[in-house]
This record gives sequence, C-alpha cells and structure tokens, in this order.
Amino acid sequence: MSNQRVAYAYAKSLMELAIERGQLEEVYQDFLYLAKLARSNRELELVMKNPIVSTDKKLNILNALYKERGATKATLAFFEIICRKGRAEVLADIAREFQVQYQLHNSIQVAEVTTTFPLDEKLRAEFTKIVLEISGMKEVKLTEKVNPDLIGGFILRVNDRQLDESLSSKLRELRVEFSQNHYQSKI
Repeated sequence: MSNQRVAYAYAKSLMELAIERGQLEEVYQDFLYLAKLARSNRELELVMKNPIVSTDKKLNILNALYKERGATKATLAFFEIICRKGRAEVLADIAREFQVQYQLHNSIQVAEVTTTFPLDEKLRAEFTKIVLEISGMKEVKLTEKVNPDLIGGFILRVNDRQLDESLSSKLRELRVEFSQNHYQSKI
C-alpha cells in the first residue's frame, strides 16, 4: 500500500477519534506542530524512516518533542500505535493528511496566490471572494507569495486548478506564437 493511502487511512481514523472525544482542535494543533517540525527538521523525518532506529527510540523522540508542549492523550496514544506498528516513516504524511481532513471537515479552502507585490486588504478580499466562488467552501486560507519575475498579474492555485494571469506567461505564449510563421508558404 502506498504511503499516501496509509496516511489517509490513519488520518481519517484519528480525525474520527478526535471528533468523538471532542478534542479535534487540540489534536489538530498537535499535528500542525508535527508537520512544522517535519518541514523544518529533516533529521526528524530521516530518523522516523530509518529501519535501524528502534520503535522505542522513535517513540521516545516523539514523547520528548511533545513533553513541553503538552500533547493530548489521543495524540500520544496515536504515536505509540504508529510506532508499534512500524509505520513511523509515514508520520509526516499523516500530519499533512490530517490537516487536509481537518480543512475538509471545517469547510476551509486553502489557496495560493502569487503576485509581484504584497497584497493589500482590498485585493486579499477579492481573491478570497474568487476562491469562495470556485470552491463553495465557507472559509479561505490564502497563502500569499511575491515573485517579481511575473512582471505583472497573478497566479492563483486552488487545489489542482491554476489560473495564470501573469504577464510573463502571456509573453511566453506570444513568443511561441511568433516563433511559428503563419504567413510562410508551406509547400
């Protein structure tokens, strides 16, 4: 079974458990922290994927990371189950998938907008409105990126859809169009 499918199954089970116990927000915060750790600390992910490192050591590492933070009992029990089943290598994937499940459960759409300058409140509201119309969700989390290479315009990504209205992409299209000489005889 692929890591993505395993991560989906575990994240879905954890989501149901957290909802049942009324600890969804707390567990979500625990897994946001785990995803942040996995992104910022490559060694953590490498240790979790290393078959030489024992499951007890992996569990001790996770418990040490969450000791000061005060993780929920559900999160700590989940870590123990994952480590005992030898699935610690997919823990970062589970954390990312849990975020996706949480966003779906709470009707939150994540979108990314790239422009040549930082957005002001008016533009942010416009992009939020567009994403709400596209997705049909209740709330939007807009990730903003600045890329001066776009020259002008924007790129909006919602799930697997992308709206590229940047000047650099328009110039590329024109370059391709002009590279084909439509007026030359094709004998």
